[in-house]
Amino acid sequence: MPSGRTKSPCRYSRDRWGLLTLWRLSCRMTSILGRDRDSRSSLKTVAIVTFKQWCVRCGATAIAAVLFSTPSLAELAICTTPQRPDCPSALNAPADQEFTFSRLIFSDNQAAIENLGDRIGYPHWQADCSESEPHFIAALKRLTRLDTNTDSQSISLLDDRIYDYPMLYVVEAGFASFSQPEADTLREYLLRGGFLLVDDFHGSYQWEEFEGWMRQVFPDRSIVDIPPSHEIFNVHFAIDEFIQIPGLRALCLNPGETWELPIMKSSAVNESNASRQQPRWRGVMDDDGRIMAIINWNMDLGDAWEHADMEEYSALYTATAYRLGVNYVMYGMTH
Repeated sequence: MPSGRTKSPCRYSRDRWGLLTLWRLSCRMTSILGRDRDSRSSLKTVAIVTFKQWCVRCGATAIAAVLFSTPSLAELAICTTPQRPDCPSALNAPADQEFTFSRLIFSDNQAAIENLGDRIGYPHWQADCSESEPHFIAALKRLTRLDTNTDSQSISLLDDRIYDYPMLYVVEAGFASFSQPEADTLREYLLRGGFLLVDDFHGSYQWEEFEGWMRQVFPDRSIVDIPPSHEIFNVHFAIDEFIQIPGLRALCLNPGETWELPIMKSSAVNESNASRQQPRWRGVMDDDGRIMAIINWNMDLGDAWEHADMEEYSALYTATAYRLGVNYVMYGMTH
């Protein structure tokens, strides 16, 4: 794209007509399947979500409002409810409580976003914050004796107050970009005893993007697999089932699966969908073997926290995500 010009997503005819074609094909297949309720529901989900996405992205919000207000589509509320986040700012002063949930602010990696077509309309660091944090904080208060702040915050690595908070949460890590001063600060924060929880990124392309900025932070440290027997999986709850925690995109755009499809893949993306199908728990260790960064790849804890009260989202995923999250916080606070 030439410098200084901004294109609407609607000007990409292949993207626009691809969504419309999928809508038409899915409607036709829904009719053909007739009484096969499960197959009909899955195809209808894909059709509705993709066509609604086109309506919203291309300005046809009135069309979307009419199409998706009918009672027959009420069952898809989890897929069609607007997800525009409202994230809190950094606290003005250190909290009185021991723990404050702190979401890390970062700049978007625009090249990665364009290569995967992931234009969500707001900075990726904000994903899910409106409901995810309040739900998880309530769980921490209910399930532990940790003195937890009811208020969460969003904070930048350029803010020296990060050293007042022992854990940072970074979401959509495959779309993150950090300056070298930010990377240097994160290295210092982690070596001083801070803890980083990495969540919600998928596939080998996003892994490579994440690995790139993590090498800025620790050029001399490897990312290693964390075995199920590690203390972090037993510090508060015993995690005995390691399952893929699906995000909303997996449930709505890839029905029947727990792995997330990309919106698109440009010619710069060389990855197989198989790279998205297995969850991985990895980490970066300090010299004493302490996990400084716990990395949740091919899963989305934040969506599981956010949608805990929606019947369409399985309690199995929610329960596992909450137990993992609580363990991470307790490990970070005690190591």
